[in-house]
Amino acid sequence: MPASTLVLGGDLGGTSTRIVIADHEGNVVGRGAAAGGNPTSHPATAAANFGQAVHAALEGIDPAAVKAAVIGTAGGSALGRPDVKAQFDAAWAGAGLTVIPRFIGDLEVAFASGTPEPDGTVLIAGTGSNTGLVRDHELVRTAGGHGWLLGDDGSGFWLGREAMRSVLRAIDLGEPLGVLGEAVVEAVLPDRDPTTSAEREGYDLLRDDLIRTVNARPPVLLAELARPVVAAYEQNDKTAHALVKRAAELLIETVSRLWTTSDNGPLVLAGSVAGESSPVGRLLRQSIHDHFDGEVLTAHDGVGGATWLALGVLDPALATNDNHARLVS
Repeated sequence: MPASTLVLGGDLGGTSTRIVIADHEGNVVGRGAAAGGNPTSHPATAAANFGQAVHAALEGIDPAAVKAAVIGTAGGSALGRPDVKAQFDAAWAGAGLTVIPRFIGDLEVAFASGTPEPDGTVLIAGTGSNTGLVRDHELVRTAGGHGWLLGDDGSGFWLGREAMRSVLRAIDLGEPLGVLGEAVVEAVLPDRDPTTSAEREGYDLLRDDLIRTVNARPPVLLAELARPVVAAYEQNDKTAHALVKRAAELLIETVSRLWTTSDNGPLVLAGSVAGESSPVGRLLRQSIHDHFDGEVLTAHDGVGGATWLALGVLDPALATNDNHARLVS
């Protein structure tokens, strides 16, 4: 294999787009980043951001040297639309790349970032939630991932929505808002005079302001209220503790649809809500060990996982444990 042979890995998320170029020994030779490249959440700008990140990663590199490419995206289904695909194809060709990229889901990328094993299960819990069964590095079955309207149980969106519902319930009952409630109000209505909620009339006004403000924003932004839930949990707020516990239970239930004791391979946990620093993630890990046998791992850099998968596309012999460690660490 020529020393100049390269692979490209990509991770198109709602927050950022990241591209990595690596040689056949797993050494990174180029990196690029831009704003969100998820074609579902950023339909107007995703392709342009993708192209920007690709151009940055290829700076000083001959695009013809890239012989394999794997790109993970949480909004991959949108690429099935001809107009969206055409925009991404144009960005790809505009960078001078001739190899045909392989677009895969974020579940496969997350699993590959957590382990070089070919088989196992992966759970993503961030803004949304989803779980998948992986066999020979490919996704063969999923559970959850139904989106904010129909599912995403235990996710950041779920936490935010339930936190807001708890505030509205307290207002309806004329009860004190508590640590979590006050934090939610501050996050949604940062310019509100707190003295207006001191009386029942003020509570009515507060309820109306909260409902009007939340409904005027994209629903998925309720996921931002997961942060107040975590902060209130650390302050021993009773409602926050109940929400965190329930979120972990719901994620366990989602995983249990796929992960049984007969399955071989590890479980990889990915996403901010399932992270080791998250209270939901900590409870999740405790509960998993109570319910299931098997190794539980934490996902690392998604773009590194995609790049390692690209090495395997180029030549299966290159998808080694050593190359995996170099790319995802």
